Amino acid sequence: MPHTASRYLAEGPRVGIRSFTQDDGAEFTTRVRESRELHHPWLYPPSTADTYATYAGRLIDDPARAGFLVCEKDDGAIAGYININNIVQGAFRSGALGYGAFAHAAGRGLMKEALNLVVGYALGPMGLHRLEINVQPGNTASIALARSCGFRLEGYSPDMLYIDGAWRDHERWAITAEMRTCG
Repeated sequence: MPHTASRYLAEGPRVGIRSFTQDDGAEFTTRVRESRELHHPWLYPPSTADTYATYAGRLIDDPARAGFLVCEKDDGAIAGYININNIVQGAFRSGALGYGAFAHAAGRGLMKEALNLVVGYALGPMGLHRLEINVQPGNTASIALARSCGFRLEGYSPDMLYIDGAWRDHERWAITAEMRTCG
């Protein structure tokens, strides 16, 4: 069943963003399996009903996380996802972004539109001040997306995250509410 615009937290010309639900598991995991070649070696999103249920449950129930499905407005198909992890309120008001496109949507500009929507939502209604993206240096598509949405390179973290059996270096990209206001 297509997702209606009323379910979107924010929308642009081609995509809308909405929260994860447990009911999205079948479509999400099908898209993950179709996208293994695109995601490897950068991402390992859940590809089974059980792993999706756990993953979505954390995004739904944990106040330190927020998950957004990127949906194509013409048919409601899930084109990708963007999550904000490690949300800290108080004086910090920050979170760390992670994202992935699905193969059928890759290279169409949908994730750029969606990332801009999530950034606007996070720095607006969610009340965050700063968002950070940590990207492996060889992931040129992800770096290009961060740069195209106004994130600035802030540093390099050796052995930052354990991915695919090894500690991986990451570049740190960030944006603040002030940067967004200034265009």
